[in-house]
Order: sequence, then structure tokens, then C-alpha cells
Amino acid sequence: MLDEKILREIQEYVDSYINEDFALVVSPESFKLEETLQDIHNDELEDFIKTNRKPLFNQVLFSFIEKIGASDPEIYNKAGIDRKLFSKIRNSNYRPGKNTVIALALALELNIEETDSLLSSAGYSLSDSDTYDLVLQFCLEKKIYNIHDVNQALDYFSLKPLIGSL
Repeated sequence: MLDEKILREIQEYVDSYINEDFALVVSPESFKLEETLQDIHNDELEDFIKTNRKPLFNQVLFSFIEKIGASDPEIYNKAGIDRKLFSKIRNSNYRPGKNTVIALALALELNIEETDSLLSSAGYSLSDSDTYDLVLQFCLEKKIYNIHDVNQALDYFSLKPLIGSL
């Protein structure tokens, strides 16, 4: 269980991000994207993709699992996901939902940078302008990896639980 002090810290953390003034900067170059895309030749595009492609989600996930020496059941049980979903992730180019990726990051006890890497490999990120994501970032920074504790922190802000229910 999270104590009142941690819940207050989460509140202050979220408030510090939500209340900041953010300026949206749009450069004239961003409007030239359509023109630029028309100029790219197929060969150049293929070369760009080959050069810049990052590992797939399941490759990144299983490298983290191998790095810590955990078994598959340890990770999917701790993450609160079922064996069938985990098998689908292992054996295909399946793209799990953001909450599943976060649950796996918590199960692996990844730091914020590692979590960003795992999220990015699945096409997601944590936003500094979303309360839900800020609560998750706070938990990662404070090494709060227990999914029930994370769900309690989310519930404190009347947000949906990460996986399952409280």
C-alpha cells in the first residue's frame, strides 16, 4: 500500500508538469514535409529505412528478460498478463497495447530510460502533459514496480488501472 506521503508526492509531481506553460513551436520547415516526401525516391526511402530501423518490440523485450536472467513465467505473471498473450508477443510481430508494455516494464523493474526504449520499440511514449503518464513516470522514478501499488496511485487520480483492477 502506498502511504499518504507518497500519494502527496505524486500529486505534487503531476501538478508541477500540468501547471507549466508550454509553448508550441511550429517552424516553417514543418510545412514543407509534404513537398519533401514527394522528392524522395524509392531507393532512398528503402536505404533510409534499412539504416534507421530499430529492433522490434519482442527483440527489445526479450533482450531485457535475458539481461536480468528471468524466466518467461516470472515476467508475465508479475506483469499480470496471461501466457497466451505472452506467447503471441514472443512468436510474432504482435504490437501490444501501451498498458501491456508498461506492465512488462514494471515486471522487469526497468528504469525510465529503459522503459522509454521498450515503449518506443512498440511505437509508444510517455507524455509530460498526460496525468496518467505522469503517474507512471513518477512510479518508475521512485522504483514503485508493484502493479497493485501503481494501480492504487492511478486510482488516487480516478484513472483507469494499468492491468486488471485494484
